Amino acid sequence: MSKRRKKGGLSEFIRDKQVILLIVVVIAAIASISVLGLDQGLDLKGGSLIQLQLEKPVDKATMDVVTAVIDKRLNIYGVQDVKVRSSGDQLVVVEMAGVTPSEVEKLIGNPGKFEAKINNETVLTGVSVASVDTAEITDTSWQVPFKLTTQGAKDFAKAVEGKANEKVYMYLDGKLIDNNPPSLAPELASGEPTTDLSVSGGGDSYDEAKNQSQQVYTVLKTGSLPVKIKVIGASTVSAELGQEFLKGALIAGIAALIIISLVVFIRYKKPILVIPIVITSVSEVLVVMGIASVINWNIDLSAIVGLIASLGTGVDDQIIITDEVLDDKKEGKRRRIRTKMSVKNALFIVFASAGTLIAAMLPLAYVGFARGSSGIGTLAGFAFTTIIGVLVGVFITRPVYAKFVELFIK
Repeated sequence: MSKRRKKGGLSEFIRDKQVILLIVVVIAAIASISVLGLDQGLDLKGGSLIQLQLEKPVDKATMDVVTAVIDKRLNIYGVQDVKVRSSGDQLVVVEMAGVTPSEVEKLIGNPGKFEAKINNETVLTGVSVASVDTAEITDTSWQVPFKLTTQGAKDFAKAVEGKANEKVYMYLDGKLIDNNPPSLAPELASGEPTTDLSVSGGGDSYDEAKNQSQQVYTVLKTGSLPVKIKVIGASTVSAELGQEFLKGALIAGIAALIIISLVVFIRYKKPILVIPIVITSVSEVLVVMGIASVINWNIDLSAIVGLIASLGTGVDDQIIITDEVLDDKKEGKRRRIRTKMSVKNALFIVFASAGTLIAAMLPLAYVGFARGSSGIGTLAGFAFTTIIGVLVGVFITRPVYAKFVELFIK
């Protein structure tokens, strides 16, 4: 190949849309990882495992409500990498990365019911709440405005009719929120439904008032638990094993790239093929990590295994592309149009293989996200990461490798 043809091929390669897209995406991924960082899962970062016990056995529907409410509350508090799963009909297990057991117990020690009572009769529960506004705090007093559902407003109006000026005692997990409870406004006792209400209270200091309002806001925002719960066990999950695995995976990845490069060189006797395969593999890893940093996807052991699986399929696809072009050369079909046809045939095989793999992974991802149990959740992490890696490969990195082969392997 002459120098002029080499320069022309390089110029055409750099101007290709897929190549430009890959460069931009890789740069964006590196920037995202640098700025946003990567969230490590419980098995890599360490954290806490908390066991909660319900006050009585419940059916599956009630247990689903309990796990959903706890998950929402912890997310409102800003806790990341929360895994809430049921165990039997009376136990809930909560796993959280980077949080100590004492911190967890403060957050979910007894996040049970919100109730409003008049004359020791319940007139309102958190189940009837439709939406909640931000808490209003003035010195040591606070107020949390909220709206009721249509049915909740009717039930509340019926329960408080004729009880004007009666004291409204508000309880959170059976504990009185305010020792000086407000009286029911006459307009609320008329029997006419209204959706606009508020919970108010006071503390000994601003910080106490803030904490109380945040707790009430969280309970109203996420709904009341149908049963009371209590912490029966808490333990710290060490990250040492995960970090050792991470180091081992990194070493194994580097060793795999070296072995792959050696095998490719021995098979094709073309050093020019080694570097692009390595670059393609590294680019896929960077892009997947960049996506994980943007969507706050936790990198745990299952995600690492999924990433390795997608890289393995990537190398297979690159070998398929290379074989198609080299087989075309052996038959003496050296014209550019024949090379393009070979690349198209290879990409067709690559896309078909990717479609099959994704179809196999989707049930695992769906079941894991829908059920959220520990073992199935791990499979969901593996499936989701594998799918993302394969999509990045077939739409971004592997077409770039195909373009390289088309222009330079002649």
